Amino acid sequence: MPIHLQREIERLKKLVLSLSATVEKDLRQAVKSIADRDSVLAKQVIEQDVEIDQAEIDVEEECLKILALHQPVAVDLRYIVAVLKLNNDLERIGDLAVNIAERAEFINSKVKIEIPFDFNGLSEKTQTMLRDSLDALVHTDAKLARHVCEMDDEVDAINRQMYDQVKNMIRAHPDQVDVLIAMLSVSRYLERVADHATNIAEDVLYTIEGHIVRHGRDLAKS
Repeated sequence: MPIHLQREIERLKKLVLSLSATVEKDLRQAVKSIADRDSVLAKQVIEQDVEIDQAEIDVEEECLKILALHQPVAVDLRYIVAVLKLNNDLERIGDLAVNIAERAEFINSKVKIEIPFDFNGLSEKTQTMLRDSLDALVHTDAKLARHVCEMDDEVDAINRQMYDQVKNMIRAHPDQVDVLIAMLSVSRYLERVADHATNIAEDVLYTIEGHIVRHGRDLAKS
């Protein structure tokens, strides 16, 4: 690899790692703001969104600059393409963290109720998927990336069960419908975070192996 291209890719990796760390932190804090009923923390997440938006632009501009100036090929080209795609996923996860934080502000302003589904289990599994997808990117770990893709089915199953649980809770406590609907939204946001984490894992597989994993294709190495 030409030395100038190597330097640019190393710089890009640092930008991606910085954005990843910020997004992961915001999601963790958004979830914590609900678990701890901490509206101050929720507000911090909302205010952080501007920083994430700017970081996403910086990463995209760096990718386009490398493509224009160095015309990378093979694994370097696949890496740049993957970063362009997962960069959007990271920004969307940041937006979803803000959505969760906004719901937290509303939920925390109401009388505390029993959450009618396994919120901790869902949030922990979702955060694990995000963390593992980013670790797979850093360490070019195809096995870990595949594991993230497989975990998505577990999150989907929890999300499906949650709808029935919330529906039953609304029937039993119609006076709590606003808070319950807000919690329903939170679970949906977490499920979408899991989808974006899966997208990142699939892009890692593309970088490592050079084939696209999408739309329910077999994850076994070809």
